[in-house]
Amino acid sequence: MKPTRFIDSVNCAIDGILYTAHTQKHMRHHFAAALVLLFTALLLRVSSVEFVLLALAVSFVLFAELLNTAVEVVVDMISPEFHPMAKIAKDVAAGAVLVAAFGTAIIGYLILSKYLFPVEKRVLAMVGKGSELGIVVSVILVLIAVIILKAMTGSGTPLKGGVPSGHSAVAFSIATSVSLNTQDPLISLLSLILATMVCHSRLLLRIHTMREVVFGALTGIAITVGVTLLFQAT
Repeated sequence: MKPTRFIDSVNCAIDGILYTAHTQKHMRHHFAAALVLLFTALLLRVSSVEFVLLALAVSFVLFAELLNTAVEVVVDMISPEFHPMAKIAKDVAAGAVLVAAFGTAIIGYLILSKYLFPVEKRVLAMVGKGSELGIVVSVILVLIAVIILKAMTGSGTPLKGGVPSGHSAVAFSIATSVSLNTQDPLISLLSLILATMVCHSRLLLRIHTMREVVFGALTGIAITVGVTLLFQAT
């Protein structure tokens, strides 16, 4: 029945949000990202206008995800069996969420970069630049470490599967070397995005789990930073 009181309408709306958060993992991810983003904005003491823009962008993503869930529920109700038009409807609704998330990412970058980039630049400067030999040694040591760890855990092969992900380890090792040698926050960010895309591809292909990918990434970063500091000390 259609609610007749305002409070009943609000409760129905809250039920819809809770249903989406309970059934859609992407909604939970959006909520988590929103909390991190807004908390970071408060921590960095962004201006009131910048915070309002971030809040509006976050709200737009959550709004798009709610509509996407509503479209999926209606499509499943009307067409429980597979139908190409039903697929198109779901894909278009998901595309709306992607567009909203992409726009929010741009807004977040434009606002937060001027606060975060100076901090990142100081951190990179503290570690220092690595030499050409150090970069080569880092990659070789990462490969050796991956093989040893896979042998110790008895899982996967040097090129596929197992703990840790070798592709993730090498990708983040290279991204770390690029970041340290350029000392440029934007180039560092782009390098890390590329490394993350490599990790994502391993997850999509179901070759590795999230734990294996994260372990590989941390292995690559730790060894590369350690080798860079060691070469500077000598």
